[in-house]
Amino acid sequence: MADTLKDIPEFFEAELGESIAARTDALGTFRELGPPDLCHVIKAHAKPGMKELGSYHYVSGVDASSSATLAAYLNSLTYSLDDTQSWFSKSNAWRIRSGIYCCFNAFSRVDVRVEVKIPGGVESYFVDVRGERHEATAAIWQETYLSAVLRAILYSDDSYYRLAGYRKIDPITNLAGEARFLEAVEALFWRGWQLGSNPEIQTATVVHNHLTSGVMKYFGDSFRYGPAIELYEKLRKKDPEVGTLLAQSFIGQNEEIKAVQVLHDDLKRMPMSYPLLHVQVDFLRSKGEYHMALKLAKFAVNTTPSEFLTWSKLTEVYIDLEDYKNALLTLNSCPMFTYSERDMHRMPAPVKTHLPIKADIMNSGIMEEDAAGRENEADPNLARLPAPALHGTFSKAYSLLTRLASKIGWDDLLRCRSQVFVMEEEYRMQKAKEDVQKTSMGDLPKDEEPEEVAESSSNAAAQTTIKEEEEDTVDENTQNEQVENTEDTTQDKEEENQEEKEEGSNDEEIGEQMDTVDLDEENKEESKPTPKVEHTPLVRPDQAAEDKSKLGDGDDENAKSTPHPSDGVNFSFSNKRLCERWLDNLFMVLYEDLRIYTFWRTEAAHYRAQQMPYRKTGTEWELLGDLALRLWHESEAREAYEQCLDHKFSAKAWMKLLEIYVTESNVQRALLAAVKLTVYHERWYHEIVYPSEIARNLSILIRREGLSKMQNILTSMNLPRPVQQLMTRYFDFAELFKVEGYEL
Repeated sequence: MADTLKDIPEFFEAELGESIAARTDALGTFRELGPPDLCHVIKAHAKPGMKELGSYHYVSGVDASSSATLAAYLNSLTYSLDDTQSWFSKSNAWRIRSGIYCCFNAFSRVDVRVEVKIPGGVESYFVDVRGERHEATAAIWQETYLSAVLRAILYSDDSYYRLAGYRKIDPITNLAGEARFLEAVEALFWRGWQLGSNPEIQTATVVHNHLTSGVMKYFGDSFRYGPAIELYEKLRKKDPEVGTLLAQSFIGQNEEIKAVQVLHDDLKRMPMSYPLLHVQVDFLRSKGEYHMALKLAKFAVNTTPSEFLTWSKLTEVYIDLEDYKNALLTLNSCPMFTYSERDMHRMPAPVKTHLPIKADIMNSGIMEEDAAGRENEADPNLARLPAPALHGTFSKAYSLLTRLASKIGWDDLLRCRSQVFVMEEEYRMQKAKEDVQKTSMGDLPKDEEPEEVAESSSNAAAQTTIKEEEEDTVDENTQNEQVENTEDTTQDKEEENQEEKEEGSNDEEIGEQMDTVDLDEENKEESKPTPKVEHTPLVRPDQAAEDKSKLGDGDDENAKSTPHPSDGVNFSFSNKRLCERWLDNLFMVLYEDLRIYTFWRTEAAHYRAQQMPYRKTGTEWELLGDLALRLWHESEAREAYEQCLDHKFSAKAWMKLLEIYVTESNVQRALLAAVKLTVYHERWYHEIVYPSEIARNLSILIRREGLSKMQNILTSMNLPRPVQQLMTRYFDFAELFKVEGYEL
């Protein structure tokens, strides 16, 4: 006589209703789409005097368009009670007495709840941030429905949003459901900015928000842009910026001429729109027209200098053009935003957790549990790498920095860094020279007089740069925004001056002088310690002089009384910038990644040459695969992930390999990866077919190979019947929604 639900996760409460109370208390903390839906049930025993039990689980994808649909889900749980029978009982003595389904409305910032009493009636209401109840209206239900669908779409594969006991089911199962979804999107489209946006975007707009992200993901993952095009053509009449989404949809549909026409027309009406400019930039980059893309990317920065996206796009174009110095300067100017965690409320610790496994999955022979013991151990140097902890704008900036390193190598990257940023050693030498010249101001020989003019301008530039930096460090929490405000208006001019100066003969002399000051030391430091990577840390790259506030705290007098700039310093600051602290930190993060990666490849080559087995634990191989991917080494990443799977099961390794196999058109191995992941997801209650990463990758193969070929290959794998049925769902979706290639 079990008190648990069959095939559905449960967390049992210490006190009845404590999970509902915790959710109510947390309503005021939700800023964007909100947490997954919460389903709470109370079970009573047939025997009088037995204590009632309260349990709950998380769920997404349930139709939240009315109280009837949510009540139907609660009612379905009554058929899921574990009916394990004993010798002396004919049926389960436990029954569900009541249930509450909570669904957050992200538009009105309220929690819509449906309470069902069995037997009895259904009561629906919503709770505001003050905990007060109100009657739910038709408008509230429409907002709630769309909020629930968007959460199901955007949280389906969110690596930052993994919860135990989180059940995911399909939010849209047929064409009628898709039509209702589009109807709700059209009605609430102009309020989409209220939902927030991706972490790389500072201010949510009509075209950059979670609503448009959800729509583009839903139609983009299956390459079915037709319904989205119809929607955007209607909305575009009101706001030309919607042409951004329409042009992206046309390009996704391989109708590039229509996309260009849309961009042409809408940029005439709204020439300052950076989303429209960015679509055009990406289109030009795809055609190899990098110089044209550069002009547009610069214009986008001028129109919207406060957004990270405009600066990062300009950085990407500079990398395409192999103008690495300007790429570094532009990356340094990116405004960085603090990463906000996903909406989630803390629950009281459950007294019992029930995570059942479906019998069909358990008996399939394909399910693999996560390994325990030694295979989960990892070298601390590998496990504590800082790069995986980066999120939001910092993660994107690090990706750009690693792309730069993959293009030109670590040594050349350091050389570029030294040429565009003021280095710590240079700053120290500058200060030392100034201190010396204080005592010998009148003793300078006459033949140095011509140099005094040049040095005067360079030191004056250094002085103003230092003063700017001291202003930037007044408040560390707003450092990046302040730097952006002071530098945005002059960024393009500085970059143009930088290019002109680098082309002149004087700068060649400066480059030679810089080599004598700093770069040789860096090269020696980088070439010297590689063999002792494992135990003795490498000498790190020289610190950029980006934070003189540490010196200035006790050294304000020196900063204020900078002497007259007429010393004999052998280098110039006139064409250099201060490196932001966050970018200097990212260089150190990249250094750590490259240090571990280089040691791994060197050690592996050594063992291979000695014909000795190279042993790592499964977790170490997985971490090495992640490391190789971060550094843009896909073949090494594939090798590491495959080694990981030889030692243990890893859903992450299978997912990365699925993407790699699809890129390589390795259909057989891609299907094997999809099977492994589908079984794993089914075990952890991810019953969602679409949208998901598995469905997206299979859609790519269906476009390329044809649906019938994919079905035949799946049949030839001779999978157990329950697993075959799970996999067939992806192909049924492709056929029902007419994914490109379904007729082949």
